[in-house]
Amino acid sequence: MRAVIQRVSQANVKVDNVVTGAIEKGLLILLGVHSTDTDKDIRWLAEKIINLRIFDDAKGIMNLSLSDVNGQLLVVSQFTLYGDCRKGRRPSWSSAAPPQKAQQLYLNFIDECTRIGFPPQTGTFQAEMEVTLTNQGPVTLLLDSHKTF
Repeated sequence: MRAVIQRVSQANVKVDNVVTGAIEKGLLILLGVHSTDTDKDIRWLAEKIINLRIFDDAKGIMNLSLSDVNGQLLVVSQFTLYGDCRKGRRPSWSSAAPPQKAQQLYLNFIDECTRIGFPPQTGTFQAEMEVTLTNQGPVTLLLDSHKTF
């Protein structure tokens, strides 16, 4: 699984001009599912994201986690995180999970975040979405459960 994590002061996602998910202070997670991902990848990524110390403490040092600041999560599926642009001019999607598997693991990720105590707001799987955010910092991080970077 891959995630682009953005620390935000606000974010929302719309489908057909209707807000499907919105948060204030917290993390926007753009989530991509790999064809070989399992529940092990879900658990690793959810725990990692929720416990990342990327919020400022009283001294302005990134030392606090999502739970320390009572932050919120917005999770948006994004298969394009597995776009391979190394050859040619059109990305290859061959390593992205097929839609049925990706949707199930996306839903399992949401369930895992909820189980940990951070029920996320969400987009709509396979929909054309508009994401609006105010990146705080800016802070943007990349995570990969396969640890390819």
